[in-house]
Amino acid sequence: MLLPVVALVGRPNVGKSTVFNRLVGERISIVEDLPGVTRDRIYATGKWLGRDYRLIDTGGIEMTDEPMMTQIRYQADIAMEEADVIVFMVNSQEGLTTEDEAIASYLHRTKKPVVLAVNKADNPEQRQTVYDFYALGLGDPIPVSGAHGTGFGDLLDEIVAHFPPEAEQVDDSQLIKFSFIGRPNVGKSSLVNALLEEKRVIVSNIEGTTREAVDTRFVDESGQEFTMIDTAGIRRRGKVYEKTEKYSVMRSLSAIERSDIVCVVLDAETGIREQDKHVAGYALESGKGIIILVNKWDTVENKEKVFDEFTQDIRSEFRFLSFAPILFVSAKTHQRLERLPDLLKEIHANQNRRIQSSTLNNVISDAVAMNPTPTDKGRRLKIYYATQVAVGPPTFVVFVNDVELMHFSYERYLENQLRQAFHFDGTPLKIIPRERQ
Repeated sequence: MLLPVVALVGRPNVGKSTVFNRLVGERISIVEDLPGVTRDRIYATGKWLGRDYRLIDTGGIEMTDEPMMTQIRYQADIAMEEADVIVFMVNSQEGLTTEDEAIASYLHRTKKPVVLAVNKADNPEQRQTVYDFYALGLGDPIPVSGAHGTGFGDLLDEIVAHFPPEAEQVDDSQLIKFSFIGRPNVGKSSLVNALLEEKRVIVSNIEGTTREAVDTRFVDESGQEFTMIDTAGIRRRGKVYEKTEKYSVMRSLSAIERSDIVCVVLDAETGIREQDKHVAGYALESGKGIIILVNKWDTVENKEKVFDEFTQDIRSEFRFLSFAPILFVSAKTHQRLERLPDLLKEIHANQNRRIQSSTLNNVISDAVAMNPTPTDKGRRLKIYYATQVAVGPPTFVVFVNDVELMHFSYERYLENQLRQAFHFDGTPLKIIPRERQ
């Protein structure tokens, strides 16, 4: 399901970053406990009153003609274009400024719902200045304190009130939705065209040509229907100051949300780059099925030798995607692309496979017999029972005597045993330890 988008805008030094962290309930610099997935997020998701939403930040807006300020204002334009709700932040300690008035005039033209948040209202005296902001004509100002965490319930209530209605669930269980993600210029749009054998998506050698996620439906020879989603290239921040970059990533993440399976596209010419692992991390975090596609294979010489070396490199660099199949393809010559629909169907079946509890517990018992559970300070982990509670991805709850005794390494061992016993290629598995009451 596509999440509502909230854009946070305002002039510099009004406390957007602090409020951003408060709204999503965490500091945004995240380190995963899996190798190769460390990154700083440039977006976040939050939840209020049962509604999930995606929050994006913008640089401080200054209404000047300086080149840098023009770029930042352009960023804000894109964020506001993407947003369902705009949160305009002002500073109670500085009071109403001419810059605030200029930005408010700018926001009036967006025709989007705007929620006015007055930050740094840390005490009664500062909260009195809130009334000055009625002059902006953006409705009731909501006083908040990013430093102390006050006022955020009222702010979130107002934000959620402007969300579009939740879309009704459509039964498309037989439809397989997949997307291409990867660095710019790895050939994602060319892969779309090669699969369709027609030019429905703009193809260019200019990195970042694709800005929107373009959905296209097609049917294979067996009659299986697919929805193919092309996405904007995800590029490392800091290397290229390209003003729409942040929001290309956000659109790619939205495409991942709507996909059943994600194809992580690598470039056979340039090899594996650190950013490829970061891109793959988004796919892993999504819990979707994953295929690693090595594109531009037609450009590689001495293919047999390079094939083995490239495969080893992928397995070494993408250890957290050991379950993902690898397919070497060429959008230009259509090499091996005919295998992709069958692979997608296979992974889709694996994602939705259910295991009977009796069979599952037999496999768990055999696994414990082969490799006894770990101990800590004289206490041994005991596994009482396991059951599957969800599909897409397959999710298993394991009841134990103490969740603290379920070490990550032993959880990974159980996952490997489940993969050997059942056919789960291409899909992540979730194991949730829970103490038996």
